[in-house]
Amino acid sequence: MTATTERATAPETRGSDARDSEHVDVLVVGAGVSGIGAAHHLRERFPDRSFVLLDAQDNRGGTWWTHRYPGVRSDSDLFTYGYRFKPWRGPSIAAGEEILDYLDEVIEEDDLAGRIRYHHRVTAASWSTEDRRWTVEVTRGDTGEQLRITTDFLWMCQGYYNHAEPYRPRWEGMDRYRGQVVHPQQWPQDLDLTGTRVVVVGSGSTAATLVPAIAQDAEHVTMLQRSPSYFLAMPLVHELAVTLRQLDVPEDWTHEIVRRAYAAQTNELARLSHEAPDELHEFLMESLRPLLPEGFDVDKHFTPRYRPWQQRIAFVPEGDLFTALREGRASIVTDTIDTFTETGIRVGSGEEIPADVVVTATGFDLSAFGDVDFSVDGEPVEFPERVTWRGIMISGIPNMAYVFGYFRHSWTLRADLVSDVVLRLFETMQAKGATMVVPTLRPEDADMQIRPWSDPENFNAGYVLRSQHVLFKQGDREPWTHMLEHAQEAELLPRADLEDGTLVYR
Repeated sequence: MTATTERATAPETRGSDARDSEHVDVLVVGAGVSGIGAAHHLRERFPDRSFVLLDAQDNRGGTWWTHRYPGVRSDSDLFTYGYRFKPWRGPSIAAGEEILDYLDEVIEEDDLAGRIRYHHRVTAASWSTEDRRWTVEVTRGDTGEQLRITTDFLWMCQGYYNHAEPYRPRWEGMDRYRGQVVHPQQWPQDLDLTGTRVVVVGSGSTAATLVPAIAQDAEHVTMLQRSPSYFLAMPLVHELAVTLRQLDVPEDWTHEIVRRAYAAQTNELARLSHEAPDELHEFLMESLRPLLPEGFDVDKHFTPRYRPWQQRIAFVPEGDLFTALREGRASIVTDTIDTFTETGIRVGSGEEIPADVVVTATGFDLSAFGDVDFSVDGEPVEFPERVTWRGIMISGIPNMAYVFGYFRHSWTLRADLVSDVVLRLFETMQAKGATMVVPTLRPEDADMQIRPWSDPENFNAGYVLRSQHVLFKQGDREPWTHMLEHAQEAELLPRADLEDGTLVYR
């Protein structure tokens, strides 16, 4: 065992002077899909560098650990949501437990268990140019102990959810409602919905997952939506994967071939959403009509206020949501909430929907880098005043990278690409003998137009628009832009010039 490895796996029990007792080469914040993927690539390319992963939760998986509502599953195919280095062997759409099992395999195969520290919430990170390192303040949730870790490079892989505080709108009359109100992000594990009348408020992927899952036991489930979302029924298993497996094609080949097939399909949907949105809308509407009850008003209940892909298209495996509608176990009401009553919800039309339980599948809020307090050389970092560098680093912040995936494509497609760039950055720093790298605007960028974190014309989901004010910005030119499509970045990021003057090495 090398000295650097000994540092990374040092026991967590510390004495009274332990606040300043530990240093690692790379500190990864988050042990979800992004953090575990970053750790794999780091270990593979830089085996001699010490690193640990810190996670505020009590187990791995991020979203897949905190979201435990009935039927929780991926809304992306697992061939692209899975890592490129780890073949996916199951159905294309997977349950949360199956995804956790997959992550457990990566942790075991890469011997990462000893590198992950749970109950470790990062509260502050301060950079010192003089010391060329970050000092990270950590609260250990299971003991309340305050810890301090220093690191040469900070890799933020905490995702974008505010796990502690979901988005909870307040409606008139909620205080007099006698039933139970539940948010999917904080689902009570002892909640029994057998024989109950349930109203699910929301129209996105979470609602589309919950409704068919709980309709199996509930008396009836009503999906109450203010405005519809786009849906697309997808097979649980890709027929190409079935064919390749029948031919005994090696699993890593099958994984890559089907991964490319799914990526190409999503690329085509993205292309059509820009070039022929009306045609794509009609295609999505026509694909639903045969799956719904006779006489169902498809246009009313499934025509959003936005063009296709301006928000995510929710994939429905085997059309199970539509099966619940056909069988009468579920229904959809498209209307506004006027008020909660003692026994349900009255909508704008005057209709009252009875409900023993109301599930507010109303989404979440974004969190800027886990709400960690950042400072550089004693000055607090105000992220809304800074711009991104290729959606990977932030202007003026040294030795810090972050992972943010795609909205339209699978998150992990980008996580793998980001890891490639970060590790190529490590190689460049090593070759230059540099201990510090800072994304820095060039003189020719002085006239650059500063744009919002997300252009509403491109993507306008509620959780994005609600959070624009706390997030960093982007510019009008490379490399100060982000939120490109995967087809663009698959070509762009591997060739990104790390010595074009936008990264200052010291």
